[in-house]
Amino acid sequence: MNEGKIVEYIDQSRFICSLCLQDKGNKLHLLTLTNREVNLSVKRAMLISNSVIDLSMPRENILECLKQEEETRNSYKDQVDVKDLWELIKDEDESFDHRYLAQLVFGSSISDEHISALVRALFENRLFFKMKDGRFLPNSEERVEQIIRQREEDALREERLVNGANWIADILKGKQSHPPACKDYVIDLLTQLALYGKEAPEFKHGKDLLSRAGTNTSYARDILIKLGVWEEDENIELLRLGFPVEFSKKVLEEAEILQNKPLPLDGREDLRDIFTVTIDSAETRDFDDAVSLELLENGYRLGIHIVDVAQMVEVGGPIDNEAKIRAQSLYLPRRQIPMMPPRVSEDLLSLTEGRDRLAVSLFVDMDRDCDILDYRFTQSIIKVDRRMTYNEIDEILNRSDPPQTGLDAPDEAMSDDLSEDTEILTDKEQANLFHEMHRIAALLHKKRMDMGALNLSLPDLQVRFDNRPENREDFTLELVPQDTPARTIIAEFMILYNCLAGRLCRDNDIPTLFRTQAKPNELVSQDKRGHVFYVFQQRQKLSPLQITTTSAPHSGLGVDSYVQATSPLRRELDLVAQHQIKSLLNRTDPVYTHKELNEIKQSVIPTIKAGQMLSRNRQRYWIIKFLSRHIDTQYKAIVIHELRNRYRIVLTDFLLVTEVKRKNGVLLNMGDEIWVAIKKADPWEDQLVVDYVEKKTDTVKSHNRPLWISIC
Repeated sequence: MNEGKIVEYIDQSRFICSLCLQDKGNKLHLLTLTNREVNLSVKRAMLISNSVIDLSMPRENILECLKQEEETRNSYKDQVDVKDLWELIKDEDESFDHRYLAQLVFGSSISDEHISALVRALFENRLFFKMKDGRFLPNSEERVEQIIRQREEDALREERLVNGANWIADILKGKQSHPPACKDYVIDLLTQLALYGKEAPEFKHGKDLLSRAGTNTSYARDILIKLGVWEEDENIELLRLGFPVEFSKKVLEEAEILQNKPLPLDGREDLRDIFTVTIDSAETRDFDDAVSLELLENGYRLGIHIVDVAQMVEVGGPIDNEAKIRAQSLYLPRRQIPMMPPRVSEDLLSLTEGRDRLAVSLFVDMDRDCDILDYRFTQSIIKVDRRMTYNEIDEILNRSDPPQTGLDAPDEAMSDDLSEDTEILTDKEQANLFHEMHRIAALLHKKRMDMGALNLSLPDLQVRFDNRPENREDFTLELVPQDTPARTIIAEFMILYNCLAGRLCRDNDIPTLFRTQAKPNELVSQDKRGHVFYVFQQRQKLSPLQITTTSAPHSGLGVDSYVQATSPLRRELDLVAQHQIKSLLNRTDPVYTHKELNEIKQSVIPTIKAGQMLSRNRQRYWIIKFLSRHIDTQYKAIVIHELRNRYRIVLTDFLLVTEVKRKNGVLLNMGDEIWVAIKKADPWEDQLVVDYVEKKTDTVKSHNRPLWISIC
């Protein structure tokens, strides 16, 4: 029986000294130093003394005896040098009981107090020994060093949490507070919480930090903004996905080397006397395609010139490897993330006006009906004569009449309007040139439509910011048509280049990555419900796009073979295709084998898809931000899908897909035009709530002109 014996146990990481008042078999009824009586399972008892205290004494005397026992044990504990004990037995590959270890410390004649002191010392230290099955096992030297490092890290973390929490608390109260030495650590914790929430690697410590500061994890983003670490519209998804933004020193050094690398002109066709023009948006800084047009006796010679990146960027070099990691350039509102360093993509290799540049040119000879008579690819040197924007070309075409060169017109008429000496063209000659380009593009488009191509083009919503410092936070949302004459010219010419590049590789057994698409599962008819409804319906019926080393038709474009090769500055797979085309022109073995192409595809495609998703989501963010400032405003929408208790709709002013709940007594049909009111819009949470309204009110907005919003 254990009545009257001293029982020691651990409670909340503390050693408790008590006296057994009653032994109930599997339970002990104990009296503690604080004069509390508790019940304890026998299994939880660490030590039970051999000596006995007389329970018949008054309670005060019993407590005094217990107190003296506690003091004696603690005094002996202070005599235990745990490290010396560990040094003595650390090389022994076995465990030891507490009595043996107590004898090593105090000698062979030991008491209950000595044993307790030994156990207490080892329990409090926990550096050199671990307990297993009631016995003590010395830690290895490696384990001791690991525990020491961990304790140092824990102490440093605690210091950081205290100082960081005080700093954040001051910031939240609006106090001017000097950043602590642990500023970077605190910002890293806040960033983790804002990006990953409960999935953050150090969520526990981040939560502890904000709890000490008097707030919670949901405010991590707001604190980062208040600290000036993030902007109000920080692209969290970009950070979360880990897209590389900066270029390494090694990549930038190779870009500088390219600057001093002479252009290899030997064996290249000199096309600098041909009038060549780039046509792009006003915001474009990297030009990788240019076009030219020459008059032939019975038709045209169309030139499509793509910058020869493969000639200058070494395969397997730092820039090439970085391009494979990035996969593509990202063009986001207010931010561009190029695939190659700007020194390369916007300067050294860009088809800049008036600069000699290397190109892989395609010449296509066509008759007046734009039927292809012949085509050839050549490695060339060109000099762009004019950089022009889509708007400039459209304005020229709108204000000038096309040349009288219809199919029945005599050749002399064309000769009068479009000089064969195209080194210097007058304004009229340039206008005629662009009219002819548009005519060719329109015929090429018609031929593709006749081959089953689908016209699924919709306006592109662009977010435009005011660059004036005082209005930097102002922005517009604008739907930009993609079927204007100028955009049609470039779109059709690039499709032609890629189609003929596909045929070239296919017919010469050059391994490359073809883009193919089987015919749609179903063709949707274009009816009175309009083009927008048709596009959203037909897109759901499309067969998936495939990227494969086997050539097959691309039904969506209406071509028999297709390889993307027109943007080697912006897309990694285009650069890969250019390498393969150049190997044929150089009569050398292909740079990449079928196996290597498939490996590149497996590596690059996930990054491409992630980038596309990022671009879509970022555009959606700005639309919802705009709508958040127009609560209760009504907008036009089209019903595109019927669900169980709601409808999927597209807001036609923004081409944004969202959902609206069914309204009692209102039955909507696919393709119906309706009005909805904005009820809630939160861009950070990607929330958009709209309600169906029966009649529009004065708050209706129209997109006949750009929509402005000031968020100052």
